[in-house]
Amino acid sequence: MFPQVRMRRLRQGKLQNLVRETTITADDLICPVFVDENIETPQEVPSMPGTYKLPVDYAADEAKEISDLGIPSIMIFGVPARKDESGSSAWGNNEVVQRAVRNIRNDISSRDMAIITDVCLCEYTTHGHCGVVDYDKEEILNDPTLPLLGKTAVSHAEAGADMVAPSGMMDGMVESIRSELDNNNFENIPIMSYAAKYFSAFYGPFRDAAESGYSFGDRSSYQMNPSNSNEAIREVELDIDEGADIVMVKPALPYLDILYRIKDELEMPTAAYNVSGEYAMIKAAAQNGWMDENKIIYESITSIKRAGADMILTYFAKDMAKLLK
Repeated sequence: MFPQVRMRRLRQGKLQNLVRETTITADDLICPVFVDENIETPQEVPSMPGTYKLPVDYAADEAKEISDLGIPSIMIFGVPARKDESGSSAWGNNEVVQRAVRNIRNDISSRDMAIITDVCLCEYTTHGHCGVVDYDKEEILNDPTLPLLGKTAVSHAEAGADMVAPSGMMDGMVESIRSELDNNNFENIPIMSYAAKYFSAFYGPFRDAAESGYSFGDRSSYQMNPSNSNEAIREVELDIDEGADIVMVKPALPYLDILYRIKDELEMPTAAYNVSGEYAMIKAAAQNGWMDENKIIYESITSIKRAGADMILTYFAKDMAKLLK
């Protein structure tokens, strides 16, 4: 009791570091990279200041820069030159993600980089949805999509990816991908599943970057209702049973309660995606002089780690790594 107990005693100077409960390091970070085979020079994403789409030939240099900052892994998203109804350019041997992975893997300076690839169809389809579509019913078809995701994951592994990350929220996607990887002698390639991915308004800037806006309807039939918490536990449990090695919560900041529950109850390696809308809001406020950008970045990333994330996929990865240095 006061005055014997004074909580302020340990808030003085360097003493704070002795009792710090949550510590961030660059090893906690995964840096997203957009690779676009339609451009010849880097292009800034208008709704994501400081984030660029890169030509395929720039991928290895970008990976080296990220590695030099101490960040151990990247997530590659592709923007293809060709789209069709089935998203067939997602799984070809010489498509945008596959070429970028090979470029990075063949570059001596970035061989220690862990390359993760996003496995989805939305960037590659003319309709912008994450699966095969029945236009008459305006319905996204779950089961016909699964073998396409499996083919895509195998093509990424063949190109040299260290881990694949299915993000389409199709039921059974982890089992389908695990089977295809195993059947093609990639049983040691792990799966990071977007297991609890919500139907969120925070994805808008990403769709600008990845050119993956949908032409009809929305994604509420296959992404999770933002009102639901217990459903997230069920989704994650199913993906674990199907063979997921890492599970992910997306978005991060509006769903810290979900992140905490998943880590606490299921005790799995858990990732959180600090998404484009979260990034854009902070950037916009900082540019208007309303907030201290560096302090907000640090506080935001710390809150995600404190809630239970073992790894954080964030567009602030390079900024955060520089702050830590």
